[in-house]
Amino acid sequence: MLIGNLPRRQRRLVEAWAELHQDELVANWDRLQAGEAPRPIAPLE
Repeated sequence: MLIGNLPRRQRRLVEAWAELHQDELVANWDRLQAGEAPRPIAPLE
């Protein structure tokens, strides 16, 4: 997160999701930098 706050539990869920999908997040960042659309990433279940 860049700006704002989440309650501790929700923040931990977001952090866990980001850790699980780190490769996909980096790939989407690279796509965006290349002017391409990002691909969907599965939600935390």
